Amino acid sequence: MSFDTEITRDSDTLVGPLRAPAQMLADQEYAGHTSVHDHETAAKLGLAGAPIEGPTHFSQIDPLAVERWGREWFEHGCVSSHFLNMVVEGDEVRAALEPVTATLARIGAEKADGTPVLTGTASIGREDATELDERRQRGLADPGRLHIVDQLALGMTVTVDAVVTMGFDDHNGSLYPFTLSEKLAKITERSSWYVADGDSPWGRPVVPTEMISVIAHRSNAHFPVRGPAIGLFIDLEVRFVDGPVFVGQPYLVEHTLVGIGQSKRVESYWTESTLTDAETGVHAATVLLHQGVFKASYADYPT
Repeated sequence: MSFDTEITRDSDTLVGPLRAPAQMLADQEYAGHTSVHDHETAAKLGLAGAPIEGPTHFSQIDPLAVERWGREWFEHGCVSSHFLNMVVEGDEVRAALEPVTATLARIGAEKADGTPVLTGTASIGREDATELDERRQRGLADPGRLHIVDQLALGMTVTVDAVVTMGFDDHNGSLYPFTLSEKLAKITERSSWYVADGDSPWGRPVVPTEMISVIAHRSNAHFPVRGPAIGLFIDLEVRFVDGPVFVGQPYLVEHTLVGIGQSKRVESYWTESTLTDAETGVHAATVLLHQGVFKASYADYPT
């Protein structure tokens, strides 16, 4: 057994069941203030509700990818996603995976009413172009005049001083105010590979894909972004280079600034984070995150 997810087929497309993801970031804090996941903060920004964190939806992709590629998904898989519409607690979401080649598939998720939540790719290995390859290139263009991320420069690096470990009961700090055990109690897709007494083919429990970005970004190491201001995830890619990422294993984390941009409502930047096994030196995973900062949330933003 790996997942208990009931998967159906629509021709070659794998389709998961409708799920209602749980909001677990209502108490998130960073830089001394609440986040967009707080209802009051979201309302001030004109949002219809406090969005559920984007990586949560990756858990609905995992069983589809394992059905397609087996254990190799957690060893050399890559999920690459552009977020389209926010999901609030109570919304139901269904994920789908449509094979394109032996190593590449299109992925998507939508609400029960058909509203698209995300679009992207799932793949095995490093030969296929991902959803974010082209989008990332836009972050290399001149973004114009900036006021919130104006101190950033391509190539900047930040190394997390201490090793990072995710045990079942380790608290993940103010950015992610829950433990892995608490996440597994509410995760949309349960797997025997995630638990201590399970049947992981690697002989030890693995960290769910949605929690890899938590390991990468839970520390207080950050780039110099002006604030206070409220941010959100725009794009996210998680790639297992030589995985899995294991529960309780220490990792070294380094962040590199690989893109800067802006749109009408946000200024944004791209961070590539590497997770390296602190004991073996193996490059376990890479997280590519494109995050925006709402211009309207920054008090000194020019009109």
